[in-house]
Amino acid sequence: MTTPATRILHRQIHHRLPVAAHASGMTLTDTAGRDYIDASGGAAVSCLGHGHPEVIAAMHAQIDRVAYAHTSFFTTDVAEELASELVRTAPAGMTHAYFVSGGSEAVEAALKMARQYFVEIGQPQRQHFIARQQSYHGNTLGALAVGGNEWRRRQFAPLLIPVTHVSACYEYRGRAAGETADAYGQRLVQELAGAIDRLGGENVIAFVAETVGGATSGALTPVPGYLKGVRDLCSRHGILLILDEVMCGMGRTGTLHACEQEGVVPDLITIAKGLGGGYQPIGAVLAQGAIVDAFSRGSGLFQHGHTYLGHPVACAAALAVQRVIHRDGLLAQVQRQGHGLRERLQAAFGTHDHVGDIRGRGLFQAIELVHDRATKAPFDPALKLHARIKAQCMERGLMVYPTGGTIDGARGDHVLLAPPFIASDADLDAIVGRLADAVRAALASAR
Repeated sequence: MTTPATRILHRQIHHRLPVAAHASGMTLTDTAGRDYIDASGGAAVSCLGHGHPEVIAAMHAQIDRVAYAHTSFFTTDVAEELASELVRTAPAGMTHAYFVSGGSEAVEAALKMARQYFVEIGQPQRQHFIARQQSYHGNTLGALAVGGNEWRRRQFAPLLIPVTHVSACYEYRGRAAGETADAYGQRLVQELAGAIDRLGGENVIAFVAETVGGATSGALTPVPGYLKGVRDLCSRHGILLILDEVMCGMGRTGTLHACEQEGVVPDLITIAKGLGGGYQPIGAVLAQGAIVDAFSRGSGLFQHGHTYLGHPVACAAALAVQRVIHRDGLLAQVQRQGHGLRERLQAAFGTHDHVGDIRGRGLFQAIELVHDRATKAPFDPALKLHARIKAQCMERGLMVYPTGGTIDGARGDHVLLAPPFIASDADLDAIVGRLADAVRAALASAR
């Protein structure tokens, strides 16, 4: 029996990964000395790039003070400071932050927070969640249940709570010929209204949605008025609106919270990834004061918890990341470079025979690959075009975030780009140039 090359149970058991040895700014370097431009921030995580000296210094300083204190015994100054900063910059009415270790945990906490809220105010009959097809909310069982990623859900379906899923806001494929964007959005709102009526509005806990679609669907942006219509509908029935901004939030789309661009305020908002920039595992739920007040007047507790809630070093990293973003004007930088990224993608792929859509906001953009541009027919899933593109990108020293099953969990391919907020014009030139070469090579290998 041969000794395995690794004792780690990697995501793909038969795939050998390069070993990361060093990271700085936009670049990761492997042990063979090869450099890779991080054009996806890992998974839209590394908003400041790698090795930022102020973030690292803040972590070292916190380790010297308090590295860990369990939240059933203590709070810490740094966690309190971070919570105050997040509430200060949050959508109107948000009064508290609940810290966790990542996006999936944030969604789990938000689901339980929403359910407990209705128990506390005397509406325990509310038990249903509504979410959207082709959404991604995480890999823990509650998050997987509200998520609409069919490939991830399939084998675990017997373990998942029942959730009603309505159509995604997927303008490229969902809007009918001759239908305006506004009319399409209102049609989706009416579909949600029908689902609420079937379940009974008094029985629904929350509607859960990514403000801008992420990993599963590739930077799907809401059409004008859609989320406002959703917000009004939820308010009319007393249903909570949970917006998942784990991937698209914390500046990624050009405003700190993506929902700011929609003029919509949710009841709960989940954040992670760009919150700590990858320097430590951290996520959070931001909660409206009415929800926290209900807990305060009722049981006096939130019946939930994890060992590493409010981890001091994670909070120190996140606080440093947020201070750098605000001090250095990086939200404006994301808007500016987002326009530049879109212009470059349009120039490289706008008339490409096999790119059907270019979409997204800020430094959160994607291209959707198609076999036939006129009919929007996807490539045969057996070709695994997304995986071919990733392999070709890695050969060219470029990290991107491609995914298959874009349309329905089986068909469709897209490539998501989410470079660090510090990306320069030269970086964007290199990213799009290398991506164009990789797509060309991947298509040639798929013929």
